[in-house]
Amino acid sequence: MPTYIVLLGPPGVGKGTQAEILASKTGLPHISSGDLFRENIRNNTALGKRAKAILDRGELVPDDVTIDMVRDRLSQEDCANGAILDGFPRTPPQADALQAMLAEFHGGVDVVPFITAAPDVLVQRASGRWTCRAAGHIYHATFNPPKVDKVCDVDGSELYQRDDDKAETVAKRIKVYLEQTAPLVNYYRKAGKLVEIDGTQPIADVTAKLLTAIKN
Repeated sequence: MPTYIVLLGPPGVGKGTQAEILASKTGLPHISSGDLFRENIRNNTALGKRAKAILDRGELVPDDVTIDMVRDRLSQEDCANGAILDGFPRTPPQADALQAMLAEFHGGVDVVPFITAAPDVLVQRASGRWTCRAAGHIYHATFNPPKVDKVCDVDGSELYQRDDDKAETVAKRIKVYLEQTAPLVNYYRKAGKLVEIDGTQPIADVTAKLLTAIKN
């Protein structure tokens, strides 16, 4: 049976870093909904064209387009044993749709780790974040600096700070995230799938707790 993990956590909590570590330790691919959108639009796929047309009109991409992108990705060979989902689902209706979709792949959501931290800690963390232009590797000025300032350790590309990672933007994103995600957190808590993990611990400790949650 494949293993499907839904990783939840507000901006700045280290979710992206942990997702990469988990992928390397479990062999399950990390599937970020944001990356899926960008890849489909960049590669001009049929779904990418649909999403771009909707976004160009200033509208929100409907659930069915997002779900089709996720289904297409999960049907690929590297997802035969499952996947780590990040950024999807965002709402209880999307969670229902995901459960129905995973049944097609003879699985279901096994565990939902929810990495948490106080908003002021999150602002400090996220506003120090720098991203690699080539492949999106993530660094932090305080917690995970590159060996050479503003240069990615992995591929040598430039590191830049996204507008999303500036302090005032981060504070707004955290508020919106917590408001919007509360119903989803409750959904998975009621289903007995949610495992809360303190994201203020050192990276290795958070990883250890995540691996324990997955194993259990």
